[in-house]
Amino acid sequence: MNTQNQSYREWQDSVVYQIYPKSFCDSTGNGIGDLPGIISKLDYLQMLGVDYLWLTPFYPSPQRDNGYDVADYCSVDPRFGTMADFEQLVEEAGQRGMKLMLDMVFNHTSTDHEWFQKALAGDKTYQDYYIFREPVDGGAPTNWESKFGGNAWEYVPALGEYYLHLFDKTQADLNWENPVVREEIYKVVNFWLEKGVKGFRLDVINLISKPDVLENDNEGDGRRFYTDGPRIHEYLKELNARTFGRYDDVITVGEMSSTSIDNCIRYSNPRERELSMTFSFHHLKVDYPNGEKWKLAAPDLKQLNDLYSTWQEGMTEGGGWNALFWCNHDQPRIVSRLGDDKNYRERSAKMLGAAIHLMRGTPYIYQGEEIGMTNAGFTSLKQYRDVESINHYQLLSEKGLSESEVLSTLAERSRDNARTPMQWDDSQHAGFTTGTPWIEAAGNYTSVNVQDARENGDSVYHFYRKLIQLRKQHRVIVCGDYAAFEQQNSDVLAYLRAWQGDELAVFCNLTGDIQEVDVRRFGGYQVLVNNAESVDVEEGVLRLEPWQVVALFKQG
Repeated sequence: MNTQNQSYREWQDSVVYQIYPKSFCDSTGNGIGDLPGIISKLDYLQMLGVDYLWLTPFYPSPQRDNGYDVADYCSVDPRFGTMADFEQLVEEAGQRGMKLMLDMVFNHTSTDHEWFQKALAGDKTYQDYYIFREPVDGGAPTNWESKFGGNAWEYVPALGEYYLHLFDKTQADLNWENPVVREEIYKVVNFWLEKGVKGFRLDVINLISKPDVLENDNEGDGRRFYTDGPRIHEYLKELNARTFGRYDDVITVGEMSSTSIDNCIRYSNPRERELSMTFSFHHLKVDYPNGEKWKLAAPDLKQLNDLYSTWQEGMTEGGGWNALFWCNHDQPRIVSRLGDDKNYRERSAKMLGAAIHLMRGTPYIYQGEEIGMTNAGFTSLKQYRDVESINHYQLLSEKGLSESEVLSTLAERSRDNARTPMQWDDSQHAGFTTGTPWIEAAGNYTSVNVQDARENGDSVYHFYRKLIQLRKQHRVIVCGDYAAFEQQNSDVLAYLRAWQGDELAVFCNLTGDIQEVDVRRFGGYQVLVNNAESVDVEEGVLRLEPWQVVALFKQG
């Protein structure tokens, strides 16, 4: 399918900014970020130029998984503020041309949720809200593994049954087979739509459909049975029709775990009436040896190139739409992971930003990414707060790794790398709070912070502002076809965007070494993006400095 024949949708030139409220800005001094803190930074976000503000969960929660264990979908946790604060946030963001996107966690609830508590009390109606099963051979119903480690079933002695939890044992999976559960979900979405919300991010939404018969997985951890499950497209179509699909100005993005291109095309092709776009994570596993997150390896750059080529071209041909991202609340900081946060922090942060902002899809910026924030650099288990990291400290130790090896692994892989306080200035705790933060700030906040970035016209922050502006100025970035080239050199990510005669050629040096690229066919093109001191082209050869990105543009 040629993108020039597809209709342009108004939101497609938008950029989404993800806020992790707990770590963004604390207005009270209690060490926890909150909604009034976000309101206080709206002018900053407006100046950056973003269109949607995605807030991770701020609902009542025991915080076993930092809010992704929801105990009440339609309230504000008092630690984050009040419903009046949320309503003010919607209004004031709207006055600045920005819309709110909320995180909806519909695969599971907290075991503290009223529904689950009623199930534990023996209420058969609410037991059918979840996936309870009797023991098999005196043990768990299947050998499925939790994504946080250990078996995915938890036994309830009072009931004589197990319940399924694909994540932490305090996050019980909902039974989407039950139409009453689906009705409850629709009420939640419509509640927030009536509050003026204009976007939804659906957490691990492709895991909600489980098979009728649950069986052991003798080949893996069980995910092949429930990923992109048997009724997933039916459920999403129904969700769309009953809630956000009734509005022309609401966008949605699904977080898709271990998914496929074919499914993502169906999820995001507007003809299917399911979602606006999808997150997929294959490109963030290129440094997982044999797919193992908790082992360290250098990134496979050929695999990265191949994945972008496959997904960009495949989604384009199928009429799907990508959510473009490097960072989020679950991923280490990309400049520490695929860039060079020691010698070329700013240049590699700019290159990585341009690499995805100039692709086809909707870019997402995670708080602090726009100033080049790095991994935390924690050296002690006491500094970590993430349940997954703490669990894996024990699991890795049991596998025989030394303490230093375990801590080195956590320093690279922990989700807490993304959850340290937003670095606003060089004052104590990076200007995040006047109290003691719930998690320590990264040690480099005195030199890496918003105040310095805004004052430096050549900073990562101002580079991101330019990238956002370019999307709105050049329709080729939004609508253009995507074609990978220069594939013989996997150290360079290179691609061509084309639309109605306009062409944009993008060259990203993914290494700290000088790379050379043949650009003879681009004679007469102007330099649209460059993150280094100069662009060196001699006799048709572009000489890319370490971590340099150059985008060449020709208007048709």
